[in-house]
Amino acid sequence: MYSIIVVPPPTTEDEPDRPQIRLAPGERLTFGRSAHDNDLHITHDGVSRRAGEITAHGAFWILSNLSREQTYVVENPEGAGEHVKVAPGRLDAPIPFEFSRIVLPAAGDLLTLQVWAPRHDYLSGTGGLDGSTTAPAFSLDRSKRYFAVLAALCEPRLRGTPHAPVPTVDQVADRLRAAWPAASRTSVQWNIDYLAVKLRLKPGPESADPGPRLNGKKESLVSLALRFDLVREDDLAVLAPPPGRETR
Repeated sequence: MYSIIVVPPPTTEDEPDRPQIRLAPGERLTFGRSAHDNDLHITHDGVSRRAGEITAHGAFWILSNLSREQTYVVENPEGAGEHVKVAPGRLDAPIPFEFSRIVLPAAGDLLTLQVWAPRHDYLSGTGGLDGSTTAPAFSLDRSKRYFAVLAALCEPRLRGTPHAPVPTVDQVADRLRAAWPAASRTSVQWNIDYLAVKLRLKPGPESADPGPRLNGKKESLVSLALRFDLVREDDLAVLAPPPGRETR
């Protein structure tokens, strides 16, 4: 059974989509400018003759950069700017993302290959271990308004724009007003301050030292929430549908 799906870049404007290439565990896919030495021929003068190699494993894949000068970047489009850099000549770099975009610098252009790793392996059962259960790292109640505020802060990046700016407090209040009519700048800011304490980005009022407020508080909350999957795309259901998008 295949475990990795590769979607090549289009070769012309008339060919926006190309067939997917599916790799089973252990299979390799080489790519580059040479039509004779590669499984995937990329017709661009800025791409090395043998540019790289993708190797499929059970639930992940590795990338070898066979070029001599270009660094490749593997982006996680769903991870708020997460990426892995693969230096020239680096072999067998493990890629941890389920959905990835390989960015190849090519003489002024940026070519992209999409790679999916849809297979997931999970531990089955709890094993019947004795003792007390592990305390949760982050305790969040998805029915509370503070979680709706956190979801609204994360929404632009979860909707597929990894580098989208974090919404302002006023934008969050406007976004929440359909489901929470009393939402205001003051109430949203209170919940942001509460989240910063609850998620241990800053100490509580009883132990905090006098000093300036935490800089980049919203950005820090969004980064933490997306990095540890505290808010997922499914959680956006706590918000009303965004303008122009109908529910199904």
